[in-house]
Amino acid sequence: MSEDNEHKDEKERIRRWRLALGDSSERGAQGAEEFGLSGDDMSMDNALAMLYDRDEKNKNAERAASLGASSPKVARWLGDIRKYFPTTVVSVMQKDAMEKLNLKSMLTEPELLSTLTPDINLVATLAALSSTLPSKSKSTARLVVKKVTDELTRRLSNPMRQAVIGALNKAKRNNRPRHSEIDWNRTIRLNLKHYQPQFKTVIPERRVGFSRKRSSLKDIIMLVDQSGSMATSVVYASIYAAVLASISALNTKLVVFDTAVVDLSDKLSDPVDVIFGTQLGGGTDINSAVGYVETLISRPNETILVLISDLFEGGNQSQLKKKLLRLKGMGVNLIALLALNDDGAPAFNPDLAAFMAQIDAPAFACTPDQFPEVMALALNHGDLAAWIAREKK
Repeated sequence: MSEDNEHKDEKERIRRWRLALGDSSERGAQGAEEFGLSGDDMSMDNALAMLYDRDEKNKNAERAASLGASSPKVARWLGDIRKYFPTTVVSVMQKDAMEKLNLKSMLTEPELLSTLTPDINLVATLAALSSTLPSKSKSTARLVVKKVTDELTRRLSNPMRQAVIGALNKAKRNNRPRHSEIDWNRTIRLNLKHYQPQFKTVIPERRVGFSRKRSSLKDIIMLVDQSGSMATSVVYASIYAAVLASISALNTKLVVFDTAVVDLSDKLSDPVDVIFGTQLGGGTDINSAVGYVETLISRPNETILVLISDLFEGGNQSQLKKKLLRLKGMGVNLIALLALNDDGAPAFNPDLAAFMAQIDAPAFACTPDQFPEVMALALNHGDLAAWIAREKK
């Protein structure tokens, strides 16, 4: 590498560090220019400084919040970060602004809501605030949530449908049909080699039937913890529950809980209604929620129960363990997802997770993109433990 290229690389490293760390001096533009910042870089630095200005009391601290809760000022800042940063970075900065600057209270203003870049974290925040939003903001909030859910549904529904329908194909085969269920065209084609000339007919050694008409092949219950730590998992679970509910071969129910239990199954035709039907941020009583779910189960051997929770039980954990063991004994296919999001491994209750493993009910974190494969394995009674081991590699 030439000396000139090395010099350019060094200047670029200094520029990046300056943007990341900010400037503790008060020299403003002059100080920034010394680090190679000019033009758009200066505007990027200003946008970063408004949110992450250096804390003078601690020279080793990261940039600290200083934007302030002025709606016009925030609206301008939101426009700047969309202009100068990629969408993934905008999402992180918006999330930081919500947490550091208490901007949640400003989401009651429709004008500010309309300037935000819709993402999964914003939807989770709006769901948590749904009961406190004034009427003038609710229609804007629904539009924001609908934009995100529509986009996620487009991305997630096709893989889920393909995985589930593929997994159900075996269950749909009917190789022992009653007389009224025989598919004669397929049966004759399959048995042409058994044509008997003397009788001028085919002897059907193997009969092929239409699918037996049943209300559903499998019952799926998604039981979702709506405590604050599970916010994005609730959003993804709501969307996936709506997709599963649209598959006629499945009977899908969605139940959310904190210290109370709410059955949202009647809202599954619209993910937006489901999301606004949650009450994010409460406590956790898994025991009561599992007790309610027991009343919904009529075909345990055909039921898949997906418990989405970090398993931090605020209710009676001893009773909960007995109920989970009873469900497994009945034949329910029980799966515990510690998270259904893109944030990686969450904090979770190791005692209850270990108990789940003991009763052959795997407990693991799952990304939205992995969930269709998980459901396909569950529908086919596949080896989830082996799948989890492969995914960890």
